[in-house]
Amino acid sequence: MGTASATLRPVHAGTRSAPGHADGCLSPEFLHGTAASPPPGLRLLGLDAHGRALDWMSWQDATCLYARGAVAWTLGEPCLEVHGGINRASGQRSVLHLHPIIAARGHARPHALAPTPALTNPALFARDQSLCLYCGNAYPRSTLTRDHVQPVSKGGRDIWENVVTACYHCNSRKGNRTPQQAGMPLLAVPYRPSWIEHLILSNRNILADQMAFLKSQLPKKSPRFA
Repeated sequence: MGTASATLRPVHAGTRSAPGHADGCLSPEFLHGTAASPPPGLRLLGLDAHGRALDWMSWQDATCLYARGAVAWTLGEPCLEVHGGINRASGQRSVLHLHPIIAARGHARPHALAPTPALTNPALFARDQSLCLYCGNAYPRSTLTRDHVQPVSKGGRDIWENVVTACYHCNSRKGNRTPQQAGMPLLAVPYRPSWIEHLILSNRNILADQMAFLKSQLPKKSPRFA
């Protein structure tokens, strides 16, 4: 799917791709809907009403938005077709065409309230590209550890700016010391990823239109994607 052809498609109020109910997620014919051969790991990018990225969503959750008429606009060519049951009124099988980027009606997040990504080991290892920031070698994630640059016992905090990915050997060698004390300089300065960086790091199956949109929203000083 190319990025050059991505266009914004408004979904007019009062129109729906498929019938839905105000008090439920899906109309009856979509309660048991199935996707036509969804790519492995496919996730759709959810935006608020102003076009700010919220999070990844499954095709099932995206189907809920379409069926409820809660989609304000979309970007990109349809990437997945979802089949429902037979529509009683028309006698035709219900079909939804899901887009890779979906803005939901009624959802708006103040620009200043961009969330801080949760600090987890998978997120940390993704930020550091599975590299030990002491020896520079790449390792399987199952063999990596979280190291506190300023040890917790010396007042260091468990925050993005004070943790790096380290292999078992380097973490053990550094021990309860700072990099300076251990003579082990860091290969990169730890930083807190922006929410957009977090979205990129947390999905290994990003579609072309999604990546183009996310990169356009990155902070100008992003150390990885600028």
